[in-house]
Amino acid sequence: MALRFGILLGVRSCPTRWQILASGILGAALCGVTIAWAVPRQAGGASSSPAKAVQATANSTPPATPANVSSPQQSSGNSAALAPRAGLNLVVLDPAHGGTDQGARGTEGISESDEVLQFAAATKKALEAQGFQVILTREGNDNPSFDDRSARANAQRGAVFITMHIASTGLAGTARVYVEPDAPAASNITGLIPWDRAQTPFLSLSRKLGDLVQQELSKRFKGSPDTLQTAPVRQLRTTAAPAIAVEISSVSVKERSELDRMVPGVADAIARGLVEFRPTYVVPSIQVPGGSVQP
Repeated sequence: MALRFGILLGVRSCPTRWQILASGILGAALCGVTIAWAVPRQAGGASSSPAKAVQATANSTPPATPANVSSPQQSSGNSAALAPRAGLNLVVLDPAHGGTDQGARGTEGISESDEVLQFAAATKKALEAQGFQVILTREGNDNPSFDDRSARANAQRGAVFITMHIASTGLAGTARVYVEPDAPAASNITGLIPWDRAQTPFLSLSRKLGDLVQQELSKRFKGSPDTLQTAPVRQLRTTAAPAIAVEISSVSVKERSELDRMVPGVADAIARGLVEFRPTYVVPSIQVPGGSVQP
């Protein structure tokens, strides 16, 4: 029978059939099925084309699963839910801005895009010390698109996404965690999850992760809030994984050393928050049209 999935990241031809690489929310590799997807929006916000469908007509046996892509499990035709999958395997760290986009600028010549790199590098080391695998969306002065940053997490199974920022204002020496606000339910009659609402099924997990990290930050930085906040952060909206934004204050400090002193505490807080979050992380089941449920 035909199955439908939410996000298609690549299509390659097989010798005798189409090989469909569907990842993002469902992370899958299938041959011989009908797959529909929502086309990701470009950086400027416009969709490149309407949703499309690809029909694969030959052998229906799934091919070997490529690296970092998991095959979805199908129901036998009834509506019984499959058991959710547990396991947090990877953290995608996103140092915001980069390239010609320097982000916030301080009066002392401090740029957000430069300073956030040292926070991300220290956080990577702290997470690796706790046994996490870590990917950085950038390590130099480049500027991946918003969709490219989201896709690094969407292509993985068992991932979380953390985008790191430095504010232009706010009480110096504090840090805040943001998650996406609640979004209205999608009205798409196909049942597909649009690219720009990929975060919606993961909001409860994002809040749980955000609360744990915010609690750790408030212990280390006086004046930081005790609870997370919501804001429409662009990097979070298209991420099909638990996703938070960590914002440090601020580029307006009198001395760069004031920010430098925060680096170890921010890194440790994020790592400890993720250690607390790891045992509770379960990949949500996503309802698929036709009665089956995909993890």
